[in-house]
Amino acid sequence: MNLYDFELNDIKGDKVSLNEYLGKVLLIVNTATECGYSYQLEGFQKLFNSYKSKGFTVLAFPSDSFKQEPNDNAEIQNKCSALFNISFPIFEKISVKGKDINQLFSWLINQKRGFLTKSIKHNYTKFLVDRDGNVVKRYAPHVKPSKIESDLKALL
Repeated sequence: MNLYDFELNDIKGDKVSLNEYLGKVLLIVNTATECGYSYQLEGFQKLFNSYKSKGFTVLAFPSDSFKQEPNDNAEIQNKCSALFNISFPIFEKISVKGKDINQLFSWLINQKRGFLTKSIKHNYTKFLVDRDGNVVKRYAPHVKPSKIESDLKALL
């Protein structure tokens, strides 16, 4: 199985094949609008605006796995639009840990371990994926989007 085999629902409930992102550099992140790291959404949007013309996008996956995303999909979409002016793809709320972990995130954590463990420890864990669908780097929640830019540029 590879990244492009996954099919997920976007925030509106429409099926999306990750095959649509074949050939793009991706930053895949688990998000939560009530998390202290939610300010990073602005940084993701800035990266997206700067590099989308070069084949880059952010894929956001809201999650309540850490009890910081109580909103439903419609509320998440409204909040991301109104507060952060997000225009990159946002997917339906999923689980990123435990027995009901989403298959994509299970695959991602098996591609790149975190510090000491494979599992996701908090919201805003980020995975940088090259144009061939390989997970090249994993970033801890506290790592700001601006700190990822040099790695991103190297892949573009």
